[in-house]
Amino acid sequence: METTTYSDFRKDLKKYMDKATRDYEPITITRKNCQNAVLISEKEYNNMLENRYVLENPANREWLQDSLVQAKRGQVVQHKLLKVSQPDDE
Repeated sequence: METTTYSDFRKDLKKYMDKATRDYEPITITRKNCQNAVLISEKEYNNMLENRYVLENPANREWLQDSLVQAKRGQVVQHKLLKVSQPDDE
C-alpha cells in the first residue's frame, strides 16, 4: 500500500487517483494527529460493501465457511461448463 502526505496528495491528485483506479492500489494519505485517510477505487469500495453485506448474513457466512472446509478436504464436484448463446450468436 502506497503512502503519501496530504500536501503531496493535493499536488498530485490525478496521479494518485489514476493509481487507485487503474492498479487497484489503496493510497494512504497521512495527516497530522494520525487522522489518516485511504483512497480506493469505486469498484474496490463497492466490492467491500458487497462482501460486508454477504458476510453479515449468518446463513451466508456459515455456507461460505462450510464450502471452504469442503474445498480444503478435496470434497468438490466438477461440472462441465455449458456454452450459453448470446442473442448475437443465433
